[in-house]
Amino acid sequence: MSTFTQQLRGRGARSNASGRYESQLREAFDDGWTPDDEPAAPIRTTVSPEKARVIISHNDSPDVGFSASINPYRGCEHGCIYCYARPAHAYMGLSPGLDFESKLFFKPDAARLLEAELSKPTYRPELIHIGGNTDPYQPQERTLRITRQVMEVLVRYRHPFSVITKSALIVRDADLLAEAASRNLVRAALSITSLDRKLARSMEPRCATPEKRLDAVRQLSGAGVPVTVLFAPCIPGLNDHEMEAVLERAAEAGATGAAYVALRLPLEIKDLFREWLESDHPDRARRVMSLVRQMRGGKDYDAQWGSRMKGEGPIAALMANRFEAAKKRYGLSGRWGELDVSQFRAPPKPGDQIDLFGT
Repeated sequence: MSTFTQQLRGRGARSNASGRYESQLREAFDDGWTPDDEPAAPIRTTVSPEKARVIISHNDSPDVGFSASINPYRGCEHGCIYCYARPAHAYMGLSPGLDFESKLFFKPDAARLLEAELSKPTYRPELIHIGGNTDPYQPQERTLRITRQVMEVLVRYRHPFSVITKSALIVRDADLLAEAASRNLVRAALSITSLDRKLARSMEPRCATPEKRLDAVRQLSGAGVPVTVLFAPCIPGLNDHEMEAVLERAAEAGATGAAYVALRLPLEIKDLFREWLESDHPDRARRVMSLVRQMRGGKDYDAQWGSRMKGEGPIAALMANRFEAAKKRYGLSGRWGELDVSQFRAPPKPGDQIDLFGT
């Protein structure tokens, strides 16, 4: 095994090409000069503070299900090879490859910024989604606690929110989630892409195991938190055969809803994903990419709104029909009602004496 190959252990990407905005392109490769028995220096994870001016991001996409979101972190150590957030690292002058999962940023002022934004006279409450870009419960959250601080603000002022993760660490915050759930102010989602530990470790090298994620569903549901399970991404020829099994186990664990997203390969992800397929699953690489293109009009990806999440054509239709049938079979077809925005109370402005006098 080459030194460079050893360095990739525990990582999703197989390369680290420069971002698309760089004037000079660089990429590490094995030139054969390093002895195979020479110890490989591991790719270390760095976590740096990011100075943010605002914390609530807004989008106008008609197919993501929310327009306001908070991302406590940039980059993600989970290293999911298919992650749609990878291309955003290019805006930082970094690679969507290995840099995305090893050069991370956190927003230390997230809770303070959120409280300031909620206190603006012009603010109007709407559901805020936590983790719309990268996972809010990646490993560094254990010590940094940025996501928990954000949730504490939302719960304190009775603001509706949703949260999505692949991490069992979400159970740490079951107290906050249960309190919000008792007031119809929260929804939680766990992403479970496979029950096969080997495949999961290959696709999502630093995520919680499938069993730990199912246990998180069980614990949150037991605490009264409404939980949906996402089978995302659904990859034809790789994990799509597990769709029904994942939904069955999710229902047994207490999930109340389910959704899926077909594999998306925008920008640099298409090359990173193909690289990974050929490295980790060479026996299926050609078939998987052929099926993906059949869902995307002959291309690796089609970003058209309305179809980018599900794809088009016979393969996509079969995927959708199977998923709907499985949801019905396992009692996951119920629709959630709207979260309650009427309970929101704005944070006190500087100089307010409301809390002091108890009025």
